[in-house]
Amino acid sequence: MRIGAHVDQTDPLANARAVGADVVQFFLGDPQGWKKPVLPEGFEALESSGVDVYVHAPYTINVATSNNRIRIPSRKNLAQQLEAAASIGAKGLIVHGGHVLKDDDPETGFENWRKVFERTECPIPVLIENTAGGGNAMARKFDRISRLWEVLSGVPALEDKLGFCLDTCHAHAAGEELVDAVDRIKAITGRIDLVHCNDSRDAFGSGADRHANLGSGSIDPELILTVVRAADAPVVVETPAAGQAADIGWLRDNL
Repeated sequence: MRIGAHVDQTDPLANARAVGADVVQFFLGDPQGWKKPVLPEGFEALESSGVDVYVHAPYTINVATSNNRIRIPSRKNLAQQLEAAASIGAKGLIVHGGHVLKDDDPETGFENWRKVFERTECPIPVLIENTAGGGNAMARKFDRISRLWEVLSGVPALEDKLGFCLDTCHAHAAGEELVDAVDRIKAITGRIDLVHCNDSRDAFGSGADRHANLGSGSIDPELILTVVRAADAPVVVETPAAGQAADIGWLRDNL
């Protein structure tokens, strides 16, 4: 099993090696901004390093919304992120599911996602990630994820464009039980491409996206191991940096 971490984009290979990671995830610029992606220094060394690469898209991207001022630049930035991530050999681009406006029908968001996959070149898969909070979110609750996949099912060659990233903290915060989360998600999506393995600072169902190092939060460590074993996918810890090496070591010792 390949286990790694989300690291700072400045020399990601060195940062990966510092925590003993054989998978690395990073941003290509400001995660809260709209600027074009920027390739990190030393990215060329990643290709021959044996370290698998994933890129996380900016949090600002929300292709589901009916707000044209957000949706249109979101689609543009998503396309730019996909092209840049593919150019450095990334295996996938992780994107949050986004949300619709308060009075919108959720179907609007699902249809807007469908248009993304019909109109956007995807040189690498878009890995939609489940999110922690928001009543209008597209991918917080598993029933919404199920409806999203139903709407997307008719898109041609979808299997080459779409994947799923399961975040343990987000599922816990969303009020989704982890004990059978993998089985339920695989029944919807058919696959899990990546696990974001995070403990949660906050309680079950809190809706709070606050990560903690493994064993220091509110999730039973055995449940975290249950998810990782069942998912049988690469693992990235997005935990506080000071404890990432210990988190990776703990996973390797207990899986």
